[in-house]
Amino acid sequence: MIKLEYFTKEDIPQLIDWITDELLLMNWAGSLFSFPLTTRSLEWYVEDTNVPGVSEALLYKAVDTDTAKTVGHISIGSFSEKNRSGRISRVLVGNVESKGKGICQAMAREVAGIGFEDLKLHRISLGVYDFNTAAIRCYEKAGFRKEGVQRDILQYKEGEFWSLLEMSMLEDEWRASIDAQHK
Repeated sequence: MIKLEYFTKEDIPQLIDWITDELLLMNWAGSLFSFPLTTRSLEWYVEDTNVPGVSEALLYKAVDTDTAKTVGHISIGSFSEKNRSGRISRVLVGNVESKGKGICQAMAREVAGIGFEDLKLHRISLGVYDFNTAAIRCYEKAGFRKEGVQRDILQYKEGEFWSLLEMSMLEDEWRASIDAQHK
């Protein structure tokens, strides 16, 4: 279905094309960037990434294995060596034709596999705005569990706040899901 490859500077124009409005940008990256996205702002984002064990973040593009088209973006970072933890962020199924086809779930499972298998993490967390029901379903299907809500964590517009649902998966839950797939 998909494979993850490192997101590089060459992938920036595709991401810019996908982020067509401020609402989508805020849903994807919170207040990290301002709209419209620019090559310059994303060059900063890509800088010093994608070196496992060294970088603060690993950025990926999701490539459809049938068409070889890039269909999404996902990252994992906020690594804690002591706690063996990391955090998934900036998840986007950008290719409109790919929405609703399990791409988000595949990306979440692939990056969780990298975290648990390659990076030897114990816990992987993520945050999703509580109104994004499609993403919440995606993460639940991928094996993530709801933990709680951070209320009114981001002000989208004057007087309009968004709350963030925290979710996570532990390595034993990951292993159990892998075992269940092989039965």
